[in-house]
Amino acid sequence: MITVFSQADLAVSRSQVSNWLKKDDDPEQQPCDDRILACYLNGLINEMRGKKDGPQPEPEDKLNNNIIFKKLKIALNLKAEDILRVMALVDFKISKHELSAFFRKKGHKHYRECQEQILRNFLHGIQVEYRDVTEEEGPPA
Repeated sequence: MITVFSQADLAVSRSQVSNWLKKDDDPEQQPCDDRILACYLNGLINEMRGKKDGPQPEPEDKLNNNIIFKKLKIALNLKAEDILRVMALVDFKISKHELSAFFRKKGHKHYRECQEQILRNFLHGIQVEYRDVTEEEGPPA
């Protein structure tokens, strides 16, 4: 995770990351604000897709589910069909038209807010897909 943050030109310590990942009831848990999460997602895009030449995008001060969904889609290089397949892994059905509405600009007549349930199911589907791949490879030798 430290490497991913560095891809977005943000230096973080192991203890910071550890504290962000602690459970809510842990006294050492620290909140991860939107700007930090935006830096992580930008770093993930750079890590997975390669860093673009020129100035890096500024991390957003305020995130919503649509922005998070879009950044994950870009980082994982997913097309609409890929997202629908991932959603099907967790038995969540959504149409291609509904999906495209989440990636439109706010103010567009077909723009739609991404609800928690949609993002949660997408994240669960990603977890199932990647965990299944890891489990098939077996434990490290």
